[in-house]
Amino acid sequence: MSGFKNTTSTTSQDPNALRPGFTPQSENWNGRLAMIGFLSVVLIEAFTGQGFLHFWGIL
Repeated sequence: MSGFKNTTSTTSQDPNALRPGFTPQSENWNGRLAMIGFLSVVLIEAFTGQGFLHFWGIL
């Protein structure tokens, strides 16, 4: 069995690693940041009583 090479990957297999491109890790981060953004908008609207665009003075 000494003829087989050990083909370990040099990149980290950490599922939370931030990597560029269309990888499962980057999609996880994209989803997490989207959830934080959505929650922020909901909390702004709940505490200020006005919409997100009115809060920032866009409308």
